[in-house]
Amino acid sequence: MPTPHIRTSRLSRRTMLTFLGATVVAAPLLTTQLAGASPVAAAGLDDPAKKEIAMKLVSSAENSSLDWKAQYKYIEDIGDGRGYTAGIIGFCSGTGDMLDLVELYTDRKPGNVLAKYLPALRDVDGSDSHDGLDPNFPKDWAKAAQDSAFQQAQNDERDRVYFNPAVKQGKADGVGTLGQFTYYDAIVMHGDGGDPTSFSGIRKRALGKAKRPAQGGDEVTWLNAFLDARVWAMKQEEAHSDTSRVDTAQRVFLKNGNLNLDPPLDWKVYGDSFHIG
Repeated sequence: MPTPHIRTSRLSRRTMLTFLGATVVAAPLLTTQLAGASPVAAAGLDDPAKKEIAMKLVSSAENSSLDWKAQYKYIEDIGDGRGYTAGIIGFCSGTGDMLDLVELYTDRKPGNVLAKYLPALRDVDGSDSHDGLDPNFPKDWAKAAQDSAFQQAQNDERDRVYFNPAVKQGKADGVGTLGQFTYYDAIVMHGDGGDPTSFSGIRKRALGKAKRPAQGGDEVTWLNAFLDARVWAMKQEEAHSDTSRVDTAQRVFLKNGNLNLDPPLDWKVYGDSFHIG
């Protein structure tokens, strides 16, 4: 099983969307002007081919593998103070998103193998405790991961909590596919909720340095400012001070002018090399 790389804290879905929901509704979808190019509508990371690339990019950082679908069954405590981390996007027992996922799964399939852990998941939310989960929760998680209904629940929660808000905010800011991916990866790692190292805090910090394309700013300049702010946020915790998922991945695509995130793509994360042809 691949070893994930520890990420910074993420808040529960219940608080995560407060900033995004208000901003996305109010902000218009504008166009972005690339140097030497005609104005084009902000591209979409939600295009199926681009979304598949996004899933592989995140998996390369989170699980040291491009095979993101192999991660439905993944679960372990990575010692970051957030309890169990599991599934395709790193749902955590200590941050609320794992509880939300199991609740959704149980709504859709009552009596599933994880349903009996709901009281324990509610009790450990906000902590690193395994009370009521050990010793069989990891085994039962892996068993549930064989169920297509649980796989779909993971997909749906990933999209609702992380992917869709990132894409919507990216389009509202006037950034294209790469920019939308930088938002997505930031929300996956940092979550959102108002603190300086959350997604909204990172974006606010970037706004102090550059204008969004939707405000008439240059897209490359804006994305560099956003990535600078992201690196700052990552360095606030010693355990997360390795910024290679920005420096030798996202920043490489940006330097190459690949704002559409078009393959072939070559990058490194934590010293591992990856390629999408």
